[in-house]
Amino acid sequence: MATLLRLPEVAAGATEAVLSEWLVKENTPYRTEDPIVVLETDKALVEVAAESDAVILRALVPNGSTVEVGAPIALLGDESEIGADVEQLLAELGVSAGPTDREPTPSTPPEASPSTQVTPAPPVTTESENARVFISPLARRILKEAGLTTDQVRATGPNGRIVRRDVERAVEEARAAAAAAEPVPAAPTPAAPTPAVPAPVPAAPVRTASPQPPTSGYRDIPHTRLRRAVAARLTASKQTVPHFYLKRTARIDELLALRKQLNEVSPQKISVNDLVIGAVAVAHQAVPDANVIWTDEGMRQFESVDVAVAIASERGLVTPVLCAVERMSPSAIAREVKAYVQKANQGTLQQGDLEGGSLTVTNLGMYGVDEFSAIINPPHSAILAVGAGRPGPVVVDGTVQVATQMTLVLSVDHRAIDGALAAQWMEALVGALEQPLRLVA
Repeated sequence: MATLLRLPEVAAGATEAVLSEWLVKENTPYRTEDPIVVLETDKALVEVAAESDAVILRALVPNGSTVEVGAPIALLGDESEIGADVEQLLAELGVSAGPTDREPTPSTPPEASPSTQVTPAPPVTTESENARVFISPLARRILKEAGLTTDQVRATGPNGRIVRRDVERAVEEARAAAAAAEPVPAAPTPAAPTPAVPAPVPAAPVRTASPQPPTSGYRDIPHTRLRRAVAARLTASKQTVPHFYLKRTARIDELLALRKQLNEVSPQKISVNDLVIGAVAVAHQAVPDANVIWTDEGMRQFESVDVAVAIASERGLVTPVLCAVERMSPSAIAREVKAYVQKANQGTLQQGDLEGGSLTVTNLGMYGVDEFSAIINPPHSAILAVGAGRPGPVVVDGTVQVATQMTLVLSVDHRAIDGALAAQWMEALVGALEQPLRLVA
């Protein structure tokens, strides 16, 4: 029996998504759990798996379309319905399949009406004007963010497919063309000599409007979907989550010495931030009541330590989650973070990579920032801001010594965690950083 496949809510609170790519062709049978379509949210790509064996009788939404959650995107049926009257099946389900519902296919263009005339654009590839454009999801996203269209790109991928390098080349060419089109002031032309005339009689002064100053150079850069998502989430966080802040410093000389020893034998280079993530897991195990988030129904306490790490990718800020950090070695943490960085830069993070956990780690120490306070990333209950490690004076047993100190600022959701509990957690964190053998014990 024919049914409709509707766009699922692939991310909490999402109202729409981009249908990035159909993975199964029309009238091709697929099995349960087979991925059938790729959806793009503000931060990730999501493969939707089939709930049962079926056939896509008709795809109602073409690749690259923005669709509201719950809207029909395909007509499904069983193998016996292949070749059935799709229009009748859609009508029985109350769905009309207009010309905009189908993916563009080669056809004879209709004659233009007398009131509307269309001037065809010059071809940029060897394909016919009405041929379907094949483009990878990543290339489509880069193209959209740059404000370009597929007819401005020359495809070099297999079977005429537009791939990432094609789009990047087109973006560079567009930027170069825009720069070349900047107006260049013309050289002044010498004025021709004019015959002498008697000096005019002075007239009464006339007040005229002062000339407008030339406008300063600027350009408006359209917001990306990711930039809008980050802005909306963090604005909502500041407006609805009661933040409070705790600041501590940790002596990290032993931590730096351990890192040096580990990197001599580790297959993956370990950063200070990787060790901080491991210390967060130690602190959560020591103070499990802090491994919680606030929900309207009750406090949700997690059994494992899942930690989000803020990544400033080439595409924008994302916070993928490392799962079960308490069971990971420092090299495993480093390997997982590196893999997330690569996926973030390529735009291939999955929605599942961005879900879970109760705390985010964000680090600006590599930029020389001593300390900063971060905004909590909902639904997390805290975010740890890590600053740079710098040598400075400390008092040990009544004597002044020089030690490398790192500033830590914890932003906390007061609904989920009280001040005393947060202070206990920070004490456990600093203890793990100052006694780093606990990270490998």
